[in-house]
Amino acid sequence: MNIEETSIAGVLIIEGVARTDERGFFYEIFRREELKKITGSDFNPIQWNHSMSVPGVIRAVHTEDWNKLVYPVTGTLYAPIVDLRPESPTFGKVEYITIDNREDTSPKKALFLPKGGVGNSICVVGTEPLNYLYLVDEYWDDAKARGIAWNDPDLNIKWPVDNPIVSERDKNNPTLREAFPEKFR
Repeated sequence: MNIEETSIAGVLIIEGVARTDERGFFYEIFRREELKKITGSDFNPIQWNHSMSVPGVIRAVHTEDWNKLVYPVTGTLYAPIVDLRPESPTFGKVEYITIDNREDTSPKKALFLPKGGVGNSICVVGTEPLNYLYLVDEYWDDAKARGIAWNDPDLNIKWPVDNPIVSERDKNNPTLREAFPEKFR
């Protein structure tokens, strides 16, 4: 298992090699002790979710108060990740991550997102739906969920789709300047 750090502290790409034979493949998505060595924290999932989105969907930019391990199963995950931690030296930085686990022989990848203000987004590219599973270590609490406008001019996220499908909630999220006015004085 290879754990790659990104330019945003705490955001990790976990890659492993699938063991294949004539039956198919086997892949360990995550090993708690390996992740703990890198992050120093103990990820103890308590909820497992499955999300499916059709091509052209953007789910953006969300931050919840939980650690999250995302594993795309079908389709291609295009994930602009945004540092929304005001005290972080990379506040406002966007890291682009693409994961495509569709090929049986390709290295399999998962994405680890730390709690505390890292905004995650997904965009479904290609022609097939994106199914992804994710583990979290806290239960959903709508009062703790925050979002930033998917088309925020300061973030200037490069979305690879025209005329995206975006939820009403995401259409009404505040801009970065509205959510963090103190960072723009």
